[in-house]
Amino acid sequence: MTQQQDKLKIGITHGDINGISYEIIIKTLMDNRIMELCTPIVYGSAKVAAYHRKALDIENFSLNIIADTEKANPKRPNVINCIDDSTRVELGKSTYAAGTASYRALEKAVDDLKHEKIDALVTAPINKDNIQSKDFTFPGHTEYLAQHFQPESGEVLMLMVSNLLRVGVVTGHIPIKDVPSELTQEKIFSKLNTLNQTLIQDFRIRKPKIAVFGLNPHAGDRGLIGDEESNVILPAIQKAKDNNILAFGPYPADGFLGSTNIQEFDAILAMYHDQGLAPFKALAFNEGVNYSAGLSIVRTSPGHGTAYEIAGQGTASPESFRNALFHAIDIAKKRKEYKEISSEPLETKDKSKSESSGQH
Repeated sequence: MTQQQDKLKIGITHGDINGISYEIIIKTLMDNRIMELCTPIVYGSAKVAAYHRKALDIENFSLNIIADTEKANPKRPNVINCIDDSTRVELGKSTYAAGTASYRALEKAVDDLKHEKIDALVTAPINKDNIQSKDFTFPGHTEYLAQHFQPESGEVLMLMVSNLLRVGVVTGHIPIKDVPSELTQEKIFSKLNTLNQTLIQDFRIRKPKIAVFGLNPHAGDRGLIGDEESNVILPAIQKAKDNNILAFGPYPADGFLGSTNIQEFDAILAMYHDQGLAPFKALAFNEGVNYSAGLSIVRTSPGHGTAYEIAGQGTASPESFRNALFHAIDIAKKRKEYKEISSEPLETKDKSKSESSGQH
């Protein structure tokens, strides 16, 4: 097998066509060095891509149109048309057509993932409102993908990744008033187990250390501001330790993030969405990547949204999307390596039988 044939095929869904998705995709794929690392396949529309290219005044870029991943050109960025050519682009607006286009691309990419036609998936930002339909009734990509690719550990984990820190959350896209009732010892332990496993197999950290946040201010202050820490979180941490997971805490989120503790841990587990993502995005908004840990497939996404307010202006930074692509490639490779070294070794031949048969 040649080096070109051996390259990973990375699927890219185009997200909301009225936002900055095509701008960050095009800016990333304009760098021909990307083709040395993978064969990118955009699930979207060549016509919509051309519209954005013209709006952004970008020359000398085009996508190779293919009907199937087997026809992908390893030396060029490719596109599979997933939507009707009459689909209208309305920059900066949330429209029903844009939501439908988002879903059609995701649907096709997921089908190809199931049939192992691509090795990993990078999803450009969607609008979580306009994509809603009878076919998509989920708060976001993570929950949709969890239905199609059952988590190996029983739990999928939203994990934000940057060079500075990795942050996972126990509860995701739910109202803040529902967080305390959703936090159970078993759920927290399950998330810790998923986080520990993904750090080992996807990031190749041999014995990861995980910091666990409390729910309440000052981590409950020994019961003065709440008892979830002592009744729920601490027992979950102890169960994790009993299962050889190096989990520590619960730590007060504000004090932890304001100290040098970040450098001592491989990841943080926060209790709810904004507790983890607000500080993460404050520290790593432009470079941060959203990784769906625990799934049977590899999926990453940039850490930002559709950014309608700057769509078509040429000012969107591709850094987060580019990092999402790099992480998808890296994680897919590391997961394959992990599976290879973790598989049972081949049985050795019986020495006496080999010698008696004249084999040396």
